[in-house]
Amino acid sequence: MKKQAYVDLGFACVDTGRQTRRGFPEVIFCQKKTKEEIFKIARELDRDRETPLLLTRLEPRAYAFLKPKLKGLSYNEKARAAFRKGLRSPAAAKGEVLVVTAGTSDIPVAEEAALTLELMGVSVRKLYDVGVAGVHRVMDRMDVLHRAAVIIVVAGMEGALASLVSGLVSCPVVAVPTSCGYGSSFEGLSALLTMLNSCSPGIAVMNIDNGFGAGYFAGLVVRR
Repeated sequence: MKKQAYVDLGFACVDTGRQTRRGFPEVIFCQKKTKEEIFKIARELDRDRETPLLLTRLEPRAYAFLKPKLKGLSYNEKARAAFRKGLRSPAAAKGEVLVVTAGTSDIPVAEEAALTLELMGVSVRKLYDVGVAGVHRVMDRMDVLHRAAVIIVVAGMEGALASLVSGLVSCPVVAVPTSCGYGSSFEGLSALLTMLNSCSPGIAVMNIDNGFGAGYFAGLVVRR
């Protein structure tokens, strides 16, 4: 078996060969990491300026620490992520991904998905706050739904929007439950179970609040 490229920092083994293996470099999940740990990992990934750099769940204070150290780093406040586009154009994607949210409170997770897709070179369209409490809002945009190659549906509360959208379209749907909701939503567990138990076929369900995972999966679909 061919030896895979990585850099052992002692506290982290940075997968420097992921771009070659999967078509997109390793992404840094920053939650629970110190800003010094994040910088050391990012420095290894930043050596290849041809590829994008993405740091998810990054706090503004940590971004302020990293910005002068990593040239060209930007911050998306809604997505809670820092990023830098690569110098090399990514492979062309076949089709557009539509990112839909049930409510405004779901937008941070949706923005994480959208940012991931944009760094992968995928065309993204957004349709926000069209949940089932006012189902006419999404029904009025059937033209947009039918143009999408993949649809990401981000919803908290009971998470019903993913099933509704999937029943209206022919393309794959990626469902992302969010932790938005009152007590009995159990921080997203209710929405997760609804999405997992959907009777509409063709839905792939991500973990709670995992916008990055949804964007990455949808990106793989349209790029292949």
